[in-house]
Amino acid sequence: MGYKDNTADTNSEEPNCTLRCLTAGEPTTAQKQAYNARENTYYTLRDLNGETLAEVDVLWWHRADHLDETSREALESVAGLLQSFLENGGSLLLTHGALEAASILDIETREPDIVERSDADRDGYLIRRAYSTHHLFEGIDDLRPPTTKTSDAISVSYESQVPRRADVLAARRADGTDEPAQKSVLQWDVEDGRVVGIGHGLNFDHSGIQETLLSNAIAYLSGESANPPTMGRPKGRPEFDALRDEVADPNHRPVYHFTPPANWLNDPNGLVQWNGSYHLFYQYNPAGPFHDTIHWGHAVSDDLVHWRDEPIALEPDPDGPDADGCWSGCFVDDNGTPHVLYTGGNGRDQLPCLARADDDDLRSWTKSPENPVLDEVPENVDLLDSVDWDAEFRDHCVWREDETWYQLIGSGIKGEGGTALLFRSSNLSEWEYCTPVLIGDWRESGPMWECPELLHLTGDALLHVSDYSTVRYFVGDYDSKTHQLEPRDKGKLDHGVFYAPQSLTDETNRTITFGWLKEDRNARAQWDAGWSGAMSLPRVLSTNEDGRVQVDIPEEVTRLRKSHRSFQNLTITPDGREHLPSVEGDALEIRVTFDAERTGEFGLVLRATPDGEEQTVIRVRPRYRDLVVDRSVSSLSNAPADDPHSMPIRLAEDGTFELRCFLDRSVIELFAGDAQCLATRIYPTRDDATGVDLYTEQHPVAVESMDIWEMGAMRDDPFSEN
Repeated sequence: MGYKDNTADTNSEEPNCTLRCLTAGEPTTAQKQAYNARENTYYTLRDLNGETLAEVDVLWWHRADHLDETSREALESVAGLLQSFLENGGSLLLTHGALEAASILDIETREPDIVERSDADRDGYLIRRAYSTHHLFEGIDDLRPPTTKTSDAISVSYESQVPRRADVLAARRADGTDEPAQKSVLQWDVEDGRVVGIGHGLNFDHSGIQETLLSNAIAYLSGESANPPTMGRPKGRPEFDALRDEVADPNHRPVYHFTPPANWLNDPNGLVQWNGSYHLFYQYNPAGPFHDTIHWGHAVSDDLVHWRDEPIALEPDPDGPDADGCWSGCFVDDNGTPHVLYTGGNGRDQLPCLARADDDDLRSWTKSPENPVLDEVPENVDLLDSVDWDAEFRDHCVWREDETWYQLIGSGIKGEGGTALLFRSSNLSEWEYCTPVLIGDWRESGPMWECPELLHLTGDALLHVSDYSTVRYFVGDYDSKTHQLEPRDKGKLDHGVFYAPQSLTDETNRTITFGWLKEDRNARAQWDAGWSGAMSLPRVLSTNEDGRVQVDIPEEVTRLRKSHRSFQNLTITPDGREHLPSVEGDALEIRVTFDAERTGEFGLVLRATPDGEEQTVIRVRPRYRDLVVDRSVSSLSNAPADDPHSMPIRLAEDGTFELRCFLDRSVIELFAGDAQCLATRIYPTRDDATGVDLYTEQHPVAVESMDIWEMGAMRDDPFSEN
């Protein structure tokens, strides 16, 4: 039956739709306060029927309390009716405790894990950049709109999980603090119907942000605004393009380095060239630009530099060993059958999991029913534990010798240092512990090694590991009988923000490596940008005749080159300015050779404003045999780090110094000599921070040659019309 409140006034600004409100029984005081300014008719769940629903456009259910057993039973009794209502174009608004209904109605497969009463004095929303133009937020120009304190109504959100079917439109702010993991404003598409859930932040004084949000929600659900494309888990090129366009960030988002469509990216995973195409999987959070419940993103390239976005490849299973995340792993080719071995996180455990591809495009994956394929850590090794994990034990590298599979897993040994643990198997599903391949000294290379990878290069073995701060390598001889690496050389693969690299061997037998270029600005700035993380350019790893590591840029990168300018035999003087007239840009490749004998400090100036208020200076210091990236005035914002990055350098025998620089908006990758690499991040604020120049501090310096190319975009895919 319907309950009438004849004292209520209908809001004249509401859309032209039939709105009805739900209760589990007699309307509560909270429901009357919520509903009465808009609608004076309530329907109980048990009295719903097809005839009454035929007259309704939007149903709104608000609950100040969680769904108790009685209300759940009432909801289950009409679940089929409400599902049919949605499938036929009806819409549903679920607020506060009613948000729990989404999983009961099979709108959502995952249940919210935060259902609590908030004690925050100040509540608010944290709107995702990707959805800032969504109709729900029309008239709200702030990504962090504040609200007045909510009454004792329950707050509902997803924290440890990402809802499986929903787009996460916004999260929560509590007492002025961003809580991006508390995903509380959600949207679902159900056949022809729409569902919006608002799990927190509503009081009903019918003013301010709450009123705007509610009015927008009702208008959106009534069908008066266009249905935006689903962007949390896009499936096709138009959706990916729309998502990228929403988070364009033209001053900082790289043009030719791979970045996620939006949201969060970290480690490269599962790298392979399969059926002629390069596949890049990566750690991805579809719920926003922060590290949370990790999925596997996916991109494909036919030429190593132009990339196409693909749908999410792996996602956590709430009932599986990877409930908290599908973390880093590698590709495994088992006699033509593609697999990935990855770390599943669940509670305090990190254990290996296996999945098999269902198609040659590597889009669909089936997880092994035997997961985790290793259900405990070695008992006879005193592995490092932490406040988060019973054992630090993750990340995988797999190879085959004859009929035996070998696997490295990153870990640490208490009191000793980081280590790479070796396991063997005959079938990828049952693994036996062997030995540490190498144990580091915690004072030199940290207590824990992540992302170990053992590369079998021509005549040499190279083990690289990530020690939380940098990527270290060890080159030497690997004994396949004792399974020990005897290093004869060691160093850093990169001296900047390059981290967690992974490699593939392509059809030309090159060892090609990508690494994660970490952001170097605070979490607030990353949220505001709507994206986080970039991949390095591909790098070719090898060793030279002396057994030293060599890093090269593959020839394919030259395909990104556009317009070109060349300079020969320049003399740069200390009092000179504008040595490169009319040269500017924020997406460039620069190759320059200096005569570095008997000179002082010299170098490059990048992303400079005309008045020098913002600029990044690449300082080459032959006297100290180092190169320093001076970021002290790279940005007027206080969000980025401004400390310098540096790396050692060597001059050529003839006294020259060659530097190759890849500038891509917020990314700088520098290559000097055969293996000195430095990746760094900068975040200029001014649109005119595009100047490029040369400088010298005390003495003239000769520039033998300098080439500058404008670089094209990684999305300009010449191999695909889709």
